[in-house]
Amino acid sequence: MNAAVFLDRDGTLIKEVGYLSSLSQIEILPNVPEGLKLLKSLGYFLIVVTNQSGVARGFFSESFVLQVHSVLREMLAQKCVQIDAFYYCPHHPTEGFPPYDIDCECRKPKTGMLKEAARACNIDISRSWVIGDSLVDMQLARNAGCRGVLLGTGHGRMIEQNIVHEPPFFYAVKDDLLEAANYIASNNARA
Repeated sequence: MNAAVFLDRDGTLIKEVGYLSSLSQIEILPNVPEGLKLLKSLGYFLIVVTNQSGVARGFFSESFVLQVHSVLREMLAQKCVQIDAFYYCPHHPTEGFPPYDIDCECRKPKTGMLKEAARACNIDISRSWVIGDSLVDMQLARNAGCRGVLLGTGHGRMIEQNIVHEPPFFYAVKDDLLEAANYIASNNARA
């Protein structure tokens, strides 16, 4: 079975801008291509998992989310990096409009997106990592039974104190994606 690094999108790969509303707002964060290349060289699948409740709230459409992922995929390809898959949750349990205003299994910190990726890509979640900038991302890692790295980008530094260390779940706080990739390399070497 394969191992993966499950990556948050906004605040982790690209600049956090609130609800992204224009393709021109997509800005890859510093050291992201280098970090992704290192993770890929270690044998990890690179899978983006992102909550996009702006769909439920009517801020943008699912087709816009797909456009963002297409543009991001192309921007990273120009840096010689390939994302293996993108998964997103368009739902919100208490806000928004039908059919998206539901309590689904895909919204992080629930594990639906990871389970779907595991089935599609033959991934062993217990050998995988979650990298993100939010408490929800670290809760996702714990709920899925994998390890987490919180980034200081996006919202990361603001929420660091809210994360509880509970074995066997553990996490590290790193400044950016390259530092996170180096941490994974030093702790796990290869997928």
